[in-house]
Amino acid sequence: MNKKILLTSVCRPLGPRYGDAPSVGYELLYCQVTRAQGIFSPRTVNSNFALEYIAENLNAPTVVLQYPSKKEFIRELKKGYDYIGISFIMAVFHKLKEMVALVRQYAPQTKIVLGGYGTILTDEELAPYGDYICREEGVGFFRRLLEEPPIPMPYQHPLLVSGLKVFSMPTSRTGKIFAGLGCPNGCDFCCTSHFYKRRHIRLLPEGKDIYHVLERYRALDPDLVYLIIDEDFLLNKKRAMEFRDCVIKGGRIPSIFVFSSIRAISQYSVEEILEMGIDGFWIGYEGTRSGYGKQQGRPAEEIFTEFREHGISILASMILGFDYQTPEVIAQELDGLMKLRPSLAQFLIYGPVPGTPFGDRVRKGNLMQERYLNDTNLLYRRADGFSTMMKHPTLSAEQIEDLQRWCFDEDFQRLGPSIIRFLEARLLGYLKLKDSPNPALRDKARHYACELRNAYPVFLAAGLFGPNRAVRQWIRDLQRRIHAALGQPTFVEQLKSVAAIGAAAWTAFTLKFDLFQHPSLERIEYRLPAHKWSAQQLWEKIPHDISTPGLSIRVELQHAREQVWLRLEGALSARHADGLAQRIQESLANTRNRLVLDLNQLHWDKVENLAPLREKLHAYRSRIQVVLPKLAAAHPEVILLAAMFQHYKG
Repeated sequence: MNKKILLTSVCRPLGPRYGDAPSVGYELLYCQVTRAQGIFSPRTVNSNFALEYIAENLNAPTVVLQYPSKKEFIRELKKGYDYIGISFIMAVFHKLKEMVALVRQYAPQTKIVLGGYGTILTDEELAPYGDYICREEGVGFFRRLLEEPPIPMPYQHPLLVSGLKVFSMPTSRTGKIFAGLGCPNGCDFCCTSHFYKRRHIRLLPEGKDIYHVLERYRALDPDLVYLIIDEDFLLNKKRAMEFRDCVIKGGRIPSIFVFSSIRAISQYSVEEILEMGIDGFWIGYEGTRSGYGKQQGRPAEEIFTEFREHGISILASMILGFDYQTPEVIAQELDGLMKLRPSLAQFLIYGPVPGTPFGDRVRKGNLMQERYLNDTNLLYRRADGFSTMMKHPTLSAEQIEDLQRWCFDEDFQRLGPSIIRFLEARLLGYLKLKDSPNPALRDKARHYACELRNAYPVFLAAGLFGPNRAVRQWIRDLQRRIHAALGQPTFVEQLKSVAAIGAAAWTAFTLKFDLFQHPSLERIEYRLPAHKWSAQQLWEKIPHDISTPGLSIRVELQHAREQVWLRLEGALSARHADGLAQRIQESLANTRNRLVLDLNQLHWDKVENLAPLREKLHAYRSRIQVVLPKLAAAHPEVILLAAMFQHYKG
């Protein structure tokens, strides 16, 4: 009998109002990057995506909870689970302890698995709270724990989409692509790098694997933007260039945000980066004299300037608290960064995270601030990049924290709202690329123009509520430049601009009174018997039963949605279409699953006849959706399939 698994984040509510560290919350941008920008901060809830990734790749019935309340958590515990996995970071160790107490009270037979970056704490510290500790890639760990056979990478990738809001209004949706874990750069402060012992685990080993996930997202929603989660995505040039080749071959340039270093970026031309679809970067600016190997390569000034001129937004991360820094040095480094006009900027305090070289140096050198040395609970609770834990040669803890607040404020006061800086970069890129001889770059310019046009309504409110007179004038000047390039706003866009003023005022009200700042519970079920996710072997047999040269069949079981994604690539003959239709018919007859039939990569010039699919699957058309290509000339089979089955919308 399969074990039953519960995977969960820590319980809400989170945040400084509830005794947590200054940056602890549900949102990275609002809490750590645009924290001084108030109503102008883009808002998006960051789920613990690793939980759903693990759940998708187990055989056991699994439930995932994102940000339950204690009451919701207790209710779930009473349903009975064999194992519960809790993901946490060091700054919410106190939340973990509360949850473990609830497990011991309401589900004493349940085994507890601790996971996430909070497990950098020692076995002695964690032993009272967990039966097992996962300090590795989670899918492999859980499959061994549950005695399930190992599976090769790439694993099945769940489709996880998050929404972004500005002034409380939806602006875009982002598909998250989990390409890798860990980082070989080994910066002395980096928990991520040293947690995985400076190894890079490629969850999506090849460029084509990454592109395949992007294609699945695109079929779900063609207007998605993408976040590739990999600490230094461009470091592996072979994989990145293979991904670029797939993007160019696919004929449509996506919009992608990635994490990368100066050293990795220096391997590419800006044209190659844009051809991959990348138009946003998180780059570690750190400090001008920090001396990390990842900063070697082209001068940061060149990269920042060139990228901005090509419409690429940059989130630059700067560190405060290096030994060489004084208030004057920090001011000089901030001035240098501000001259580069990054779209976003983060300022974190140099922190001695356990398990990192800097953490070891602080511990061995007795450099920890006394209040943390004598109170480990306070130490862990404040381990968030906004508290000074180490002794600095010349600066007090209060001075460093004051300088951090000053940097955030100066960034906002000097450069204005990040959402407007982002649009300024897009305008520069549009003007630069719109007449490019490279079709991929012209495609990117069209994307920039679309983003700018969609953002017309934000300018009126931004021009009224900007932080100072100089910034408000810059916003109005930028608005005029955009209108000159793309045209005056329509009547509908003017109405939306007026509505945006009300939305901005509403956002200010909700922030002031802490209204609607907490997400509601998201509960996702995988393979629960009550939902009759059954007979999956029938689907998995299809590629083996219909094996034929020139045709690739991939079956992906999307357990959370009780859905099967059947993807065909290559040439399909009438004979094999008949056999395939028969196997699909049998699988549908013996299950209650929905089917997405992805025909986007078929060779339509070699399709003889898809009539068997239409005839044998007609009775199940209410459970079938198709993904079809956009052909230059409408293929008769496309017309017939589109008429019979619904086009896939997610």
